[in-house]
Amino acid sequence: MPHIDNDVKLDFKDVLLRPKRSTLKSRSEVDLTRSFSFRNSKQMYTGIPIIAANMDTVGTFEMAKVLCKFSLFTAVHKHYSLEQWKEFASQNPDCLEHLAASSGTGSADFKQLGQILDAIPQVKYVCLDVANGYSEHFVEFVKDVRKRFPEHTVMAGNVVTGEMVEELILSGADIIKVGIGPGKLVHWGPLATTSVADTCGELPSHSCHVLLRLCVYHPEEDRSGVSTAERSDGVRRCCPWPQRPHHFRKAKSRVGYEAARHLGSLPGLEALVEVDQDSWVPVSFEVGHWDLLEGLGHPYSPFIVLLTLQDGGCNCPGDVAKAFGAGADFVMLGGMLAGHSESGGELIERDGKKYKLFYGMSSEMAMKKYAGGVAEYRASEGKTVEVPFKGDVEHTIRDILGGIRSTCTYVGAAKLKELSRRTTFIRVTQQVNPIFSDKS
Repeated sequence: MPHIDNDVKLDFKDVLLRPKRSTLKSRSEVDLTRSFSFRNSKQMYTGIPIIAANMDTVGTFEMAKVLCKFSLFTAVHKHYSLEQWKEFASQNPDCLEHLAASSGTGSADFKQLGQILDAIPQVKYVCLDVANGYSEHFVEFVKDVRKRFPEHTVMAGNVVTGEMVEELILSGADIIKVGIGPGKLVHWGPLATTSVADTCGELPSHSCHVLLRLCVYHPEEDRSGVSTAERSDGVRRCCPWPQRPHHFRKAKSRVGYEAARHLGSLPGLEALVEVDQDSWVPVSFEVGHWDLLEGLGHPYSPFIVLLTLQDGGCNCPGDVAKAFGAGADFVMLGGMLAGHSESGGELIERDGKKYKLFYGMSSEMAMKKYAGGVAEYRASEGKTVEVPFKGDVEHTIRDILGGIRSTCTYVGAAKLKELSRRTTFIRVTQQVNPIFSDKS
């Protein structure tokens, strides 16, 4: 018999953050910069961990030029040629550290990825993106990319459950893209049922229940208590919660464990990855958390946390803040960055108003553009919509960053990395007063 999970699943629109006492005098005091060290690439990242999605209507070179001024990141879509990459790199060398080269899993994708990374060694990030990250083919592709580019940081997905997070981490990924079905332009069945009433409306996210459980391990032992040096694979493993006395058990941990547990699940905050109590995840450690461990009296190091990238479902700056508050290390944005001067998509004028086309990369339009049409064995899994033209993206970026800073001041988080530790979610029935809205 199929299993039916009847627990209530909550979305961004279902929760608000509870204000807390704060010593901050101004939003200008909030530091949004994060620093991470990656498990497999051994590279360091420093910046504001917001990423433009690798869609051809969002992840453009024009977008990257603006975002890098704010220390934001861009996953550049895979449809740029090598010559276009070389031209951009020569004219914008300062942007390259804030870029990822994207790839699918085909042999042509792998070949082009190699050409780009070989020609432009300053690009140190790779975004491996498929709609369904559960196939063996994708896992093997991640392994091939890690073998071919051992010093590049790899973000891979999309998945929504702990076992595949483990698989991708062990296969060589550093950052896991989490979320199937929460985006504005997805319209296919079992994992998502979204609708576009208008381009500004809030869309429900019905992805699977996902929750990251934080583990800290003894540096000399794996989950069996055997020294890692005696293990044939040499991999250090996190212990299952709460198998060992040295586990991190602080109630409101940085991944929002308690908040998420009391809520049951947070389907719209899908950068949190569900990991069963008897599972383990060997993961990367985050820089700058000695203070947290010492403050809790924890005798061991390093502090290890899975680096998750929440992908899809954010409609406003408050949603981005909630994603960080729920434990996302990175947040990827698509629709919020669509419709700008720097965005891709055709500009349309009608009745004195301007619009830009915005479509999912599994939509009929995208498949016609890059594959000649929808294959007989496929169905369109995305939408094409007209987004009202928004002008320069710089104004939207300032709005997003200002909203996150405002959230931090309300909960007393002087740094973005403190936001999840300061977050308590309150379940609500309504967030927006519709009286003076356009929908009234």
